[in-house]
Amino acid sequence: MNSNELIEEIFKLALKNAVTHNGKAAIGPVMSKVMGQHPELRSRAREVLKLVKEVVDKVNSMSLEEQINLVNSKYPELLKEREVREEEKALPPLPNADKYRLIVTRFAPNPDFLIHLGNARPAILSYEYARMYKGKMILRFEDTDPKTKTPMPEAYKLIKEDLRWLGVKWDEEYIQSLRMPIYYSIVRELIKAGGAYVDLCSQKEFRKFKLSRKACPHRSQSIEKNLELLDKILEGYFSEGEAVIRVKTDINYPDPSVIDWVAFRIINTDKYPHPIVGSKYILWPTYNFAAAVDDHLMGVTHILRGKEHAVNTVKQKFLYTHLGWEYPEVINLGRLKLEGFILSKSKIKELLKRYPNKFLGPNDPRFGTVASMRYRGIESEAIRKVILEVGVKGTDASISWDNLASINRKIIDGNTRRVMAVFNPLLKVKIINYRGGDIVRIPYHPSNKELGERSIKLEVSEDRVISLYIEHRDLDVIRKVGGVRFMGLCNARYLRYSDDTVVLEYIDGGVSKAKELGYGIVQWVPTKGNVMVKLLKPEGLRMKVINGLGEESLARIKEGERVQLIRNGFAVIKNRRSRAGVTKVGLLYIHD
Repeated sequence: MNSNELIEEIFKLALKNAVTHNGKAAIGPVMSKVMGQHPELRSRAREVLKLVKEVVDKVNSMSLEEQINLVNSKYPELLKEREVREEEKALPPLPNADKYRLIVTRFAPNPDFLIHLGNARPAILSYEYARMYKGKMILRFEDTDPKTKTPMPEAYKLIKEDLRWLGVKWDEEYIQSLRMPIYYSIVRELIKAGGAYVDLCSQKEFRKFKLSRKACPHRSQSIEKNLELLDKILEGYFSEGEAVIRVKTDINYPDPSVIDWVAFRIINTDKYPHPIVGSKYILWPTYNFAAAVDDHLMGVTHILRGKEHAVNTVKQKFLYTHLGWEYPEVINLGRLKLEGFILSKSKIKELLKRYPNKFLGPNDPRFGTVASMRYRGIESEAIRKVILEVGVKGTDASISWDNLASINRKIIDGNTRRVMAVFNPLLKVKIINYRGGDIVRIPYHPSNKELGERSIKLEVSEDRVISLYIEHRDLDVIRKVGGVRFMGLCNARYLRYSDDTVVLEYIDGGVSKAKELGYGIVQWVPTKGNVMVKLLKPEGLRMKVINGLGEESLARIKEGERVQLIRNGFAVIKNRRSRAGVTKVGLLYIHD
């Protein structure tokens, strides 16, 4: 393998690692992959490591979107590799699948906000079914309500970014606000077929007719009259609230909401401009009209959506009957909850509006958006596995955070550096008669040697005393047992506790000696040569702040990379600042 081929292979591995880990590749896993695939390069390890570092830095200088676009355009095989998952629960067959030449599914988010874990479920299932049947998946942005569900301009891009991160790929993409002429054409057809009419009643008047199961006076207008009124609406003759277009249904239907439901309404887009088409249109289709029309025109065969849409299925079937169309198969999914997290988009938006300084934004780790999970350090594979385990149940399901954390832990544990940090209240320790070296080398992981090791410098006094910090909670155990093992350093016998300092005496021996003496193992940091640590730990809607000290290597680990704070759990490095010789590292807690 020549150097250009090697660099190309390292680049692909780094790119794949970056896309999988929120845009930040890690040197260790990439180096491990290279050496695992090419054991003949072990004699050139230093040279290869230098190349890996250079390439990883180059990949990490790109934005996540740039990385994803590059993968899609140049290395699509990397995404195919991500599709291969082990031990996944098999999905049940789609109903009446053999009836269709090509299975077509769709995911249709409203871009009024980012997608959450509940939205991720139909997205992942729709993609998996399309893949299972070698069919097609459509991504469709349903954005035809600029007034009450005003689209967020950035949401179109962010939703696609979230989907790609989840490993979801789509074959076609549509934006409904760009399809308005199509909807106008179809509503004309519907009126000509006698299936719709222009209603000039007030909302209050129509409600009286509906509840008494009587037809609105405009229901019997001629087709010509309805077409004339439609033209007047499009010309701006009517204002918001003065006219709607209704689909004719059963006037005696038990559920009043189904009776002659609204297909189009007028929206004052001078007051409520649409972020994509501005004020170009004033007559806008409702969800039920636009979704029903698009499902037919796009050839959707199977719709996976929440069971709360059951009544919408009933409404849309009346439209299909009028136009002589065949309705797709529908799989109703129960609601999905993530214990301890808010998934409601409206509630999240309300909290962000009411407390703008309390939350980080839509991706705040206390929310249940996909972006929040990613920001917190949850792997897309973990989310995907949990959703596939829940499957296509029609009953409501609740995902346990502990279960999600457990799955995520298994995924990240093997390639996550383990580092030491101690949190307030701290306890100073002196070890006398110290006979070890002043440099301690500790592997970052007990089994993954590719993650390397770090060196911790100790200040050893002339009379062979070293000073450390541990957590105050360890004092009682040390006293009770009579000693302790300091991780990766030494064993020590307890002597006394005075002047807020624990004094211990050095003992030779490793872990086996500690076990023989019944000593526990504690993490520590030197009193000199450490960094200040601030750990943010989400607890419901509260963000707990835990301060402490960490080993100096935390200052060298890249932002966005995960670490395991020994005995305290996994965390992701979010920021790092140095001022006046003091380094501060901010971390976000993931889970234990």
